[in-house]
Amino acid sequence: MNFEFLPVSKEDMQERGWWWYDFLLVTGDAYVDHPSFGPAVIARVLEADGYRVAVLAQPDWHSAADFLAFGRPRLGVLIGAGNLDSMVAHYTAAKKRRSEDFYSPGKKAGKRPDRATIVYANRAREAFGSEVPIIIGGLEASLRRFAHYDYWDDKVRRSILFDSGADLLVYGMAEEAEREIARRLKKKIPVSEMHDIRGTAFIAASPSECAFESVSVPSYAEVRENKRLYADATRIEYREHDPVRGKAIIQEHDGRYLIVNPPMMPLETKELDRVAELPYVRTYHPMYEAEGGVPAIEEVRFSVIHNRGCFGGCNFCALAFHQGRMVTSRSHESLIREVTELTKLPDFKGYINDVGGPSANFRHHSCKKQAKFGMCPDKRCLAPTPCPNLDADHSDYLALLRKLRSIPGVKKVFVRSGIRYDYMLEDKNDDFFTELVRYHISGQLKVAPEHCIDGVLDYMGKPHIEVYERFMDKYRRLNDRYSKEQYVVPYLMSSHPGSTLGDAVALAEYLNKKGRQPEQVQDFYPTPGTVSTCMYYTEIDPMTMKQVYVAKSFHEKAMQRALLQWKRPDKRKLVIEALKEAGREDLIGYGPECLVRPDVPKRKTPPAKKPEEPKKPSAPKSKKGWAKAKPKPGRGKKRG
Repeated sequence: MNFEFLPVSKEDMQERGWWWYDFLLVTGDAYVDHPSFGPAVIARVLEADGYRVAVLAQPDWHSAADFLAFGRPRLGVLIGAGNLDSMVAHYTAAKKRRSEDFYSPGKKAGKRPDRATIVYANRAREAFGSEVPIIIGGLEASLRRFAHYDYWDDKVRRSILFDSGADLLVYGMAEEAEREIARRLKKKIPVSEMHDIRGTAFIAASPSECAFESVSVPSYAEVRENKRLYADATRIEYREHDPVRGKAIIQEHDGRYLIVNPPMMPLETKELDRVAELPYVRTYHPMYEAEGGVPAIEEVRFSVIHNRGCFGGCNFCALAFHQGRMVTSRSHESLIREVTELTKLPDFKGYINDVGGPSANFRHHSCKKQAKFGMCPDKRCLAPTPCPNLDADHSDYLALLRKLRSIPGVKKVFVRSGIRYDYMLEDKNDDFFTELVRYHISGQLKVAPEHCIDGVLDYMGKPHIEVYERFMDKYRRLNDRYSKEQYVVPYLMSSHPGSTLGDAVALAEYLNKKGRQPEQVQDFYPTPGTVSTCMYYTEIDPMTMKQVYVAKSFHEKAMQRALLQWKRPDKRKLVIEALKEAGREDLIGYGPECLVRPDVPKRKTPPAKKPEEPKKPSAPKSKKGWAKAKPKPGRGKKRG
């Protein structure tokens, strides 16, 4: 693969003989030219259409100087925060500043600003004025396209379009929307007239500017002040996020109108193949070599993505609101070509680390009628129980894995993306499960039961714990059959909306009885745009409009998390406090069912003795050991 990086400076442009260029692509991540990195995908898609694209990665945002360094772009500026929301990249669930950033050179934190999309867009406007169109996209813009609860400000913020001052917002997997925008800009059509492009959002003076059939949601002012209306808006936004039957959504913002057009149709297999096989260099730019490179590449360097979309329906996951619930996949031939190219890389050791995606074992629509009618607006495919229309079939995925592991130079092909075990169990054919255990697990399989209490799992959009137990029984039997010593890494989540302190105790009891002590526990993180975040803010389930218990204080969240890590010495004090508060002091003791031992009272130490006064030195002893008496006055003289 002898491909070139895109220009990252004016000098790079001049070496290519460029004296002008079309698009400046600004990203909050370091520049990694790999199909797992959204900015690289958009840049290569536009390059393939004949546009000149320059990349400005992690610019100094304190002034507009870095934005001006390339000169003025001919068509526009494309801005994204990177592969993560910038606030998630910077802060933990406890709102503590992270010390590392895996999408920056050398894991160095602080290379991008908080709310990067807003900051970059405003700097670009300073640099180029109103003449150059500014289009924002990526995960941060996508999930903040409506008025949204912001965990870090602890308030409802306006759509990111208003704070950024951008001309247009592109959401979801945006290749086709970006291509259409570029085509129109090239024809000198003003961005202010681009109101009919799917997968985009814009600000209008009147709802009449909407080009699609539409519905309205409560205004920014209403959702800011009324939590029930916020929940109403969330339900409608999710209901209409469907490329087949979805409508445009209009939300008033202080006298102006946010218009979010229906989603773009997912890419078909042929187009997915084309995008995945563009001439990516598949690594970070060499300008980062001296700083130790960009660590985020390591997880995906020898991995391939075979699908998009997820009908799993987890309420805490942003995928349904970004990629969407309709699954599409690449062809076997395309993936074989990609893996074959990987085997030619000098540092390839024979292992394909993952053949995955949002959920690794999805290769097609969840049911036969989805392509025609779209996703069911008020039903989930898998939880709490699988839909009768579910098409649970792994035959195509299994055939793909068989082909990939037979490629010369490939020793092992692993599946490390999350597996939907509930979907696996619905497949009446055990061939995939069998071969997964025999050939495709690198010691540990990642699955996500998340909790054990039915009520909590319902709020999460996850199957009940009996499904996980059935999966584990089958997994153990298959490992025994093939003499494999392979484990499961169960992902667990504490303090999700609906989880009380008592529920956290019950989960700890369950894990203790199973002999499991989780190494990793994810404390629920209210990230923008998810159904679970709506529950966290409003204390209402937007799908049922019923009240939900929410652990909001950092202390209660810390107690719920500590209960799932009860053996850690640093959590002991919190565990005891949580058990007492939950009325479960029976779990403090010495029996096998107990989580912690009771505090042992400290022994009382006797008071310290007063130091004795030093004795006067005694007279020297005689040789016999007796002290010589001091002579009295008048004695010791010879008698006369």
